[in-house]
Amino acid sequence: MIRVASAVPQVRVADPHYNVEQMLPLIDAATAQHASLIVFPELSLTGSSCQDLFQQQLLHEQTQAALIRLLEHTENKGIAVVAGLPVCASGQLFNCAAVVCDGKVDALVPKTYLSTGADGGETRWFASARQLQQCTVELAGNQLLLTPKIQRMHLKEGASFGIEIGTDLWASTPMSTRLTAARADFVVGLASHVDLVGRHRYVHEMVKQQSARLHTAYVYSSSGYGESTTDGVCGGCAMVYEDGHLLAEGKRFSMEPQVVYADIDIELLRHERRRNDYDAPQMGDRHHAQPENVTDTEVYCLEEQTELSLTAPLLRPLRPLPFIPEEVEKEETYEEILQIQSLGLARRMQHIGCQKVVIGISGGLDSTLALLVTVRAFDALHLDRKGIVGITMPGFGTSSRTHDNAVQLMEALGITTREISIAKAVEQHFTDIGHDMQRHDVTYENAQARERTQILMDVANEENAIVVGTGDLSELALGWATYNGDHMSMYGVNAGVPKTLVRQLVKHVASQCEQPDSEQLELFGNPQKSVAQLLDDIVATPISPELLPEDKKTGKKQKTEDSVGPYELHDFFIFYMLRYGFSPKKVYFLAQHAFKQHQPRYSDKEIKKWLTVFCRRFFTQQFKRSCLPDGPQVGSVCLSPRGAWMMPSDAMVTLWMNECQQL
Repeated sequence: MIRVASAVPQVRVADPHYNVEQMLPLIDAATAQHASLIVFPELSLTGSSCQDLFQQQLLHEQTQAALIRLLEHTENKGIAVVAGLPVCASGQLFNCAAVVCDGKVDALVPKTYLSTGADGGETRWFASARQLQQCTVELAGNQLLLTPKIQRMHLKEGASFGIEIGTDLWASTPMSTRLTAARADFVVGLASHVDLVGRHRYVHEMVKQQSARLHTAYVYSSSGYGESTTDGVCGGCAMVYEDGHLLAEGKRFSMEPQVVYADIDIELLRHERRRNDYDAPQMGDRHHAQPENVTDTEVYCLEEQTELSLTAPLLRPLRPLPFIPEEVEKEETYEEILQIQSLGLARRMQHIGCQKVVIGISGGLDSTLALLVTVRAFDALHLDRKGIVGITMPGFGTSSRTHDNAVQLMEALGITTREISIAKAVEQHFTDIGHDMQRHDVTYENAQARERTQILMDVANEENAIVVGTGDLSELALGWATYNGDHMSMYGVNAGVPKTLVRQLVKHVASQCEQPDSEQLELFGNPQKSVAQLLDDIVATPISPELLPEDKKTGKKQKTEDSVGPYELHDFFIFYMLRYGFSPKKVYFLAQHAFKQHQPRYSDKEIKKWLTVFCRRFFTQQFKRSCLPDGPQVGSVCLSPRGAWMMPSDAMVTLWMNECQQL
């Protein structure tokens, strides 16, 4: 993690001494926040709207004097400061960014793509880096190389960054594209632009898309209050994006100085580039995007690496339920997921010429979602819902609550409803294999799961149908499925949906049913209780396979999370270990932060316990995932062995378990 700051100070046009004094307290604040780097806007030492005053020698002399003040202030601060200023070199004037650290200027980067206009735009005062011959300039007592080559700076922590200035971002091939191709971990953008209606959104979208496209972070700072208002207003923009996600943003049109902070996850960015390295040389590719003219400049920001701790919250969004979409896009995302699931099933049925399906309905979350998806698929294919054969199969642990909900749900949806008890068949099976009915072990449980699957498969043969699987992504990750039992089907519609998301999808359908004009109402007929009430009760039912009978002494019922742990935690582990390849140590650290301020709050001991369980189960249960039925991927994490997750079934978990034990 690298902590960065984006600052928008007050400025006075052509008053570098005032401007640098405004920057100093912001640098001190960033230092106190343990930031490794702080970014100021384009031409922040002089103000960006000096126009023809940029040609004045006095302005350049006093800018140098102000820069010396900045150097003196940063001695022993251990923070890199990136600020903009004009620099004279080879008889030309360049719009530059200086990297200042510990009392010296470590690097100088000239702007390449200059804005143009009827009056010449920036070319009226500045030359492009493309017109530059490599030379050495003296700046505030520092001998610096000014070069047209792109420069990649390195922080003491081992992260590297590149700089682009203003319209360098607006070019058809932005400098940031070349910088990240040269393996800069993140990009620093200094800018100054007049705010017009819609421009702020446009800039936001550009920075967002560039950070997403390049799998980089982008620290952006643009001029604010104090710039000339002769023909426009600079509203000030401080923001940090990471891989397309906004981490921090300042307030626009503020008359006060401001600075925003964010923690950039360098490990996450490097992982994303390894997974999606479109710039890597391909076979026969003679036009590899990696620039050859790259200059590395060492910028030593910290004497020792600063480790972030639990004493203060991370300065980045970190949600305890990472699979649940943001509030503003929830409804749209839920509908999209349901469409993916139902269309996948519809296409499979159409391809094999099947007009019937068989599905086991338990009254729990997974089978409820699978049934809702199946109904959508049938409606899309204009098939009679009676072609959906829903079977409830009560066993030794089935509760009246789940049984009644299963029956009422099937009746409400207008499908074919069947009830087949598995009790006598399993009792006969136990007699056949000599198993004691009173021994409630894994055989006792799995025999019921396999009997149910046998019923579904055989009824599917009778009906010329396929069996729709109900198991979800979280269960697959944990191996919480009976091999050749509920592990098997002809098409698993929930295979790409984690448990926390299953719950939200069912709640989404329930909420839609409460709206009088909702299309969801067309799903249901005349249930014994309101549709929303029925689905809400299913959501509220404790997750359980209901394979063990209720304890007669204590009244305790079987609950899945008592055995494998909270699905909230496991889905968090799945997201960060599988999506980003993080180690148990980092996942543990992130989980501590994510659940620290949220309810329920898990203790460090609980997080360690269930993380250890997750790692062990994930590795030992891969053999179940190696032969999964087909099913649609709906998000960024999928465990299909056909390319989404390829892992040997006998991979060793030793490294992961050792790290878990050390937490």
